[in-house]
Amino acid sequence: MYTERTETSDEEEIRAWAEEYAKKNGWVLNPDKKVLNTVIRGLSRNKKEFGEQYCPCRLRSGDKEKDRAIICPCIYHKDEIAEDGHCHCQLYYRKDTAERVAGEKE
Repeated sequence: MYTERTETSDEEEIRAWAEEYAKKNGWVLNPDKKVLNTVIRGLSRNKKEFGEQYCPCRLRSGDKEKDRAIICPCIYHKDEIAEDGHCHCQLYYRKDTAERVAGEKE
């Protein structure tokens, strides 16, 4: 029997933080809940393992100073959202892009 995985309190905290950050910037979180949950889980795992919310879509070098650039929200996210409609991890979306993606899913 399949039971849906429930979020840990760390994941809930990260999701709440990400939602607030998106809202403050006029964005939304990924409308594809499966992808969104995967990214949130990756951020939570990285925070537990490495002490920081490193973007799960980027490779850490192991050099703490260099890797600061990929702590979510990474230094690349605003340019990626402006250019592509979403960040590389697909956590944050421009509203117009999210609406189009959600419409394609229907």
